[in-house]
Amino acid sequence: MDIYKLRINEVENHFLQNDLSLGFRRLIDLILDLGDISYYRKILAYADLFYEESNQDNFRKEQALQIIGELKLLPSPIFQEEVVLLKTNQVEKSYARRNFKLHPITFDLKSREVVGLVGENGNGKTTLLRIIGGELKPTAGSIDYNFSKADLFSFELKSQLVYVPQRIEELYGNLMNNLQFTLSSYNIKGEENFLLAQVMLARLGLWQYRNLEWSQLSSGYKMRFELARTLLRRPKVLLLDEPLANLDIMAQQIILEDLKFLSQSVRNPFGVILSSQQLYEVEKVSTEVIFLEQGKLKNQTNEVESDVNFTIIEIDVTNSKEELLTVLNPLNLKEIKFNGGSYIAYFDSGVSIKNVLTQLGNSDLDVKYVRDISASSRRFFVN
Repeated sequence: MDIYKLRINEVENHFLQNDLSLGFRRLIDLILDLGDISYYRKILAYADLFYEESNQDNFRKEQALQIIGELKLLPSPIFQEEVVLLKTNQVEKSYARRNFKLHPITFDLKSREVVGLVGENGNGKTTLLRIIGGELKPTAGSIDYNFSKADLFSFELKSQLVYVPQRIEELYGNLMNNLQFTLSSYNIKGEENFLLAQVMLARLGLWQYRNLEWSQLSSGYKMRFELARTLLRRPKVLLLDEPLANLDIMAQQIILEDLKFLSQSVRNPFGVILSSQQLYEVEKVSTEVIFLEQGKLKNQTNEVESDVNFTIIEIDVTNSKEELLTVLNPLNLKEIKFNGGSYIAYFDSGVSIKNVLTQLGNSDLDVKYVRDISASSRRFFVN
């Protein structure tokens, strides 16, 4: 069974398990990969009934399953294989009047990959994104863009390499007009232009706001709209600077989930590099997480590699440190640190999260939260 057919089955299971929201979004992905105008019409008709409050979930499910049944009978779109999109080669950036330097950084980005840049403010995340996006020239090193032979400042490359800053450019007019203008710039006209703009609004959760002016959107929805506008350009590489900054927790998770699914398109895959302070959420969807500290790739140094000899557990309890130590010491606890509301406990690598959970469960401690961060970039955020 090919990838597209497997994804049809996954989407079908979302609906069968009553996960209608995720099922709807991924059903649109199937339609976008198909690229058939007649199915653009069908999914837009479904969007109307999906958001109609008087409709019951069973009806929404039945109608979706009908569309899915039709998709199963159609030929699958050709699957585009993964390729290396870009490679940074010892890229550096220093400033004559600033006491900051971005130290040598080398990594690859492939299609369908999401790379998360994490670290505290002022540690080089935006600088690196702007260098990759061609807005800053590196002091040393180079970047190979394997998806285009054009010059970095050419329209061809810029249309495929899209940088979305944290502060989004102000737009005017209503949402549909803006999206249709974007599509017309890429020679998509007529009915396809109109339908595809609507499909992308539905995909990014903006269907109910499609008749609004851009200025009427909240900051979080403006970010969603910017993603819709950007994705219509079919980028090869998408660079996002703090895209989660103005979103609540649920919206953050949905946007990251959407980026992961959309980047894995069968016909038009792309790679994503995003910066964020939301470490846990970013880790869930990222192929690779790059941790920057004072302009250095901390997660590639020997200092950090020594962490692998430990099991590192983050624990939040209402009890005192002394009470926690009494419970954990029998597990040959090596070190414990208080870190912004929780404790970071270090054990020999032979101690598992299961051992720690058993020890905590057999105690009288008031445990609020436990997480194994041994392989997480969270371990770098320890005072």
